Amino acid sequence: MPIFNGGACYAFTKPTHMETIMITSSFFIFRLTLAWFIVYLPLCILLNELVFEYTPLRPEGLFVAGGVLLSCAVFVTAFSHLRRVRLITGQVNSSSLQNRQRRQIEIPFEAGEAFDLVEAAIRELPGVEDIESARDSLQVRACVKRVDPYRSAGDEQWKYAEQFRTRRNLILMTVTPNGDAGSVTLICEPERAAWTDWFLVDFGNNLDNVEAIVRSVTRRVADARRRENLSVAQTATEKELTVAKLSLLHAQVEPHFLYNTLASAQLLTRTDPARADEMLGNLIMYLRHSLPRTEDSLSTIGEELERARAYLDILKIRMGSRLGLQVEVPQVLKSVLFPTMMLQTLVENAIKHGLEPKPGGGTVWILARAFENAVSVTVADDGRGFSAEGGGTGIGLRNVRERLRLAYGSTASFAIVANFPSGVAATITVPNTAVRGAHHD
Repeated sequence: MPIFNGGACYAFTKPTHMETIMITSSFFIFRLTLAWFIVYLPLCILLNELVFEYTPLRPEGLFVAGGVLLSCAVFVTAFSHLRRVRLITGQVNSSSLQNRQRRQIEIPFEAGEAFDLVEAAIRELPGVEDIESARDSLQVRACVKRVDPYRSAGDEQWKYAEQFRTRRNLILMTVTPNGDAGSVTLICEPERAAWTDWFLVDFGNNLDNVEAIVRSVTRRVADARRRENLSVAQTATEKELTVAKLSLLHAQVEPHFLYNTLASAQLLTRTDPARADEMLGNLIMYLRHSLPRTEDSLSTIGEELERARAYLDILKIRMGSRLGLQVEVPQVLKSVLFPTMMLQTLVENAIKHGLEPKPGGGTVWILARAFENAVSVTVADDGRGFSAEGGGTGIGLRNVRERLRLAYGSTASFAIVANFPSGVAATITVPNTAVRGAHHD
């Protein structure tokens, strides 16, 4: 930003990234060197007063040489620390140069899940030991073996200084509940007093540890999100497949009934127009209730009963006194949700395989009963029963079982047994779920 002062113009520009690194590095080396000289200078004065004061020796040269060696050692150590920090993070700043690292991580899971996720990340760190985990207080304490990147295990010249080295680093993790999320505080530090940070460096060990934990947490959160997305996609695919199967099963309606009814109506128009008109009216009622339902795959017991009545009324015109019907369905159960066309399938089976092959015909019963949290609907007949002559292909009943499984899972059932003294009784049991505000006359 230029500043004008009289006729002069002074331009101040923001330091470049490299200049910032140089300034930060120089200050770090200067601070470390100054800390050592603050200790070294009084030590030299003390030695001069106590040891060399009463001897003819002049230690100035020795002190200067020691200062030079100390400066070189501090510079090499600081440079190594700077170099490794930059290798780890790709940048150098006052935060990354610290021996003690702190991170605040927001995890989009509840506190317990966040705790388990970060604890697993800590347990997988190389060299981790002495882990103390308390899920109730949402805290983890652990120690990690310190790795000196610039020292080999066989360096014998350093064995006497081994007791002064920091052998382990500490990790403290705390999770704070934050609604549906968990706020994680992560601290990685050397296992030594904080004042030693003025004189010693950790060569980026704790920076490496905290970055490794953050990377692991990020990966685990991404994996969890990926699993959630796959689960959602799989659920959507399964739902689409279920709807497609239900639609296919619903479309498998016997067309011969329609053809036979129209042929009968055509014949009756010549011999008995009144009965032909009645048959066509019942057919219209039947077709109206048989239109595909686009909003959902469920109807109600009342609607299905009306469809079955229209179907049976048509057949009663054709079969006459050979067909009887008895319906016992309480009014309160007519609003219960029920799969479309299933009652119709059972009624058609009772007519086709039970009563039509029987010379004298018979009766169809439609019964509905409620018990506990379920409703059972039964279609029974006194026809030929499970005889070889009266049996069909079984496609309709297989469709009933498959549709029940797709729509309800294990909460619905289908059973078919022999009726007494003759015929068959088929029962569908579904959960007792009623349509709100439904009303049937």
